[in-house]
Amino acid sequence: MHLIGLLVFFLIFLFWLLQGLRVGRGALRLPRLENHAPCASPGPSISLIFAARDEEEKLPRALATLSQIDYPSLKIIAVNDRSSDATPAILRESAKRNTRLTIVNIETLPEGWLGKPHALKKAFEVSRGEWLLFTDADVCFKPDSLRRAMGMAQAMSLDHLTLMGDVEMHGFWEKTVLTFFALGFYIGTNPAAVSDPSSRAYLGVGAFQLVKRVAYEASGTHRRLAMEVVDDLKLGKILKRSGFRSGVGLAGDYVSVRWHAGIGSIVQGVTKNFFAVAGYRAVTVAFQLVGIFCTSVLPFVALPFVGGWTLALAAVSAIIALATHAGTARVMKAPGWYALTQPLGASIFGYMLLRSTVVTLKQGGVVWRDTFYPLDELRRGLV
Repeated sequence: MHLIGLLVFFLIFLFWLLQGLRVGRGALRLPRLENHAPCASPGPSISLIFAARDEEEKLPRALATLSQIDYPSLKIIAVNDRSSDATPAILRESAKRNTRLTIVNIETLPEGWLGKPHALKKAFEVSRGEWLLFTDADVCFKPDSLRRAMGMAQAMSLDHLTLMGDVEMHGFWEKTVLTFFALGFYIGTNPAAVSDPSSRAYLGVGAFQLVKRVAYEASGTHRRLAMEVVDDLKLGKILKRSGFRSGVGLAGDYVSVRWHAGIGSIVQGVTKNFFAVAGYRAVTVAFQLVGIFCTSVLPFVALPFVGGWTLALAAVSAIIALATHAGTARVMKAPGWYALTQPLGASIFGYMLLRSTVVTLKQGGVVWRDTFYPLDELRRGLV
């Protein structure tokens, strides 16, 4: 048993040594929007596209920032996707004040489509921009964010640029969960490797994906993502697999979002997503849960109960994990001491993953935007 324990903690130590170095080096290599000069005016034309369904709470704030964007060659296409609240009225009032805003109304959803991919595809069909910017209805932009993003895309010779912006977090529980979520995100996606054509790493973030129109069309558009719950992530995948040049940058407060308010909302919000990211495979979820426990809970809880080399490996693993988590928290503009919540954040994250799996299997599918989608169809639609 002693040798087994020693081997387990050696593997955990090796994991954190390698991942800590990779995440740390990767974060330093990621370009920052603030360091890129705006593109020359007027710049290539951009169609900014987002879908809104029952977004009356967050939409006005986002629309106010969209109206202040100073990119000369910009058109905004907002899709009202079968909303039952004040979203249509909010969009109509905004369009009266912002002549760059066009509204597309969707009343019904055809078979074989999820609501969001379908809405984005319909917006694309009326767009004319040389570049497309896919975003969400609750995302806020600084006025010069697009000029800087286009400058970054041009400087890096990209066909696809996704930006990771600020996530507005309030209170202990949101910061505990979301800083751990970000740590897992960095480890699982390897953003710094996305721009390497020889790497299979890909990424797409729903808040900001700037794509050349020709690349989007050649990759199959959202038609290829018709039944993909994590369509934003998989858009990055189909573009990279189609041979186009992708890149990832840090937007800071140039692009920001209040993702979910409160831990209960976060848990509810990821129910449809987490099992989808695992490819709807329970075996994958089981491996993920074991991995989360072994890497982010076990090194901490084992410290009082082990000794010798096992204690040394557990302690060093915990220190590297904390340092990596602290760096991630600082990027998210949370105090570095939130790294100390890692075992708690990991436990909550594991619960969310397990809950997503159980709820999806029990329902036989997912409910998204008030529409039920059977699991068999979702599995067939995986990209």
